[in-house]
Amino acid sequence: MSVDRRAFLTGTAATAAGVAALVAAGAPAHAENAPATGKFPLPDGDRLRVLVTGDAGTGARPQWQVADAMRELHAREPFSCALGLGDNVYEQGPWSDDDAQFAAKFEDPNHDLDFPWLMVQGNHDNSSILPGDGGWLLRGDHEVAYHARSARWFMPSRYYSVRVPREQPVVEFFVLDLNPIAAYLPPLFQPYWAADGQFMAEQAAWLDRAIDESPATWKIACTHHPYLNNGPHGNVGEYEGSSIEPIDGRHVKDFFEAHVLGRCQFLLSGHDHSLQVLEPNAACKGTRQIISGAAAKSVHGEPSSGGVHTVNGALYENYTDLGFMVLDLTPTSAELGVYTVDLSNGQSANAFQRRLA
Repeated sequence: MSVDRRAFLTGTAATAAGVAALVAAGAPAHAENAPATGKFPLPDGDRLRVLVTGDAGTGARPQWQVADAMRELHAREPFSCALGLGDNVYEQGPWSDDDAQFAAKFEDPNHDLDFPWLMVQGNHDNSSILPGDGGWLLRGDHEVAYHARSARWFMPSRYYSVRVPREQPVVEFFVLDLNPIAAYLPPLFQPYWAADGQFMAEQAAWLDRAIDESPATWKIACTHHPYLNNGPHGNVGEYEGSSIEPIDGRHVKDFFEAHVLGRCQFLLSGHDHSLQVLEPNAACKGTRQIISGAAAKSVHGEPSSGGVHTVNGALYENYTDLGFMVLDLTPTSAELGVYTVDLSNGQSANAFQRRLA
């Protein structure tokens, strides 16, 4: 954000009631194994090379430089598909499903990366009064509608799952929308979006069933907001160093612990503008948190939340470089590579490579 985070949160808590009318219930549709009519086809092989990127949608030169590095790697070792982990349209989100920002901040920078991009909604995609407040959830519906306009952009609903390949899947991606319970501008007086409201209850029931029924070897949850995080936003339950409900993420913590942890091998998130491969703690029940949110911005030079949060064990963490990740999946292995991009020359470097399972 461009404003001091703690000052912003204080103001948010004070004004939330006055702006709650901006938030209204939208269509809660979800999709499972959604068809890809008119889009780049989903992979059909059992060896997958997945580009993992997040917090990309600025349209500025750094995003293009990271995308250039992705293109160079794709030319040598082709990707099967991509995951876009939210904050797809900075700073406020789109105004319509034909907003020119989709071209400027997604299609144009990602030209020639011609494969499906499974997209997650972030807080900036649902902005209301201030960038990233997450307070106008209907704005995110424009990103769902854009699914029908783009060959690359895959977001058939606010939350959905995709099996790859469709038959005898190696992986199932469970794309979640936790913005209603993670917003800096909480949806007061809108029970549909509340932590115990219809949207989250239906999403939880759907996710429980979808994971239980999944035949995939790898089950991967894809969110914008992380569970563990060593960067400025902090761990869930203590987001931004706050103890204010729900800004601290306590409801997000409850959701992860009830429906994701111990049920998926990996939790992929953005939100923090960094690259982190974290070690599971006891609460994770074996689920590994990975953060790839440095496709256009880094936390270097960003103001800290000012709070103190738990520091998590890490296999790799980088808070200064831009970059992306690549997850190689087979029926018997999962290997992760982290690539950093030197903005002085546009070259990428493989900064971390490890078989994780």
